[in-house]
Amino acid sequence: MNIDGIAIDRIIEMAWEDRTTFEAILFQFGLKEQDVIHLMRREMKPKSFKIWRERVQGRKTKHEKLRVFAKGRFKCSRQKAISGNAISKR
Repeated sequence: MNIDGIAIDRIIEMAWEDRTTFEAILFQFGLKEQDVIHLMRREMKPKSFKIWRERVQGRKTKHEKLRVFAKGRFKCSRQKAISGNAISKR
């Protein structure tokens, strides 16, 4: 799979985020968890990769099936829809 530098940066960013699941990365970029691990190993310094692996391994929030909370839990009830990068009026 041919992925450009901007996509690689975004995948790495998503992989570091606690609440972004591997399923979200698969959906957006077509990379399975093992592919993300290989990409992280290839693109990161060895020490950074080791820290990331220790952090991610066993983390329930990185796998959709292991999550105990419902989607949208952290969305504010007063948050309005965003259209065209502008918050709609109340």
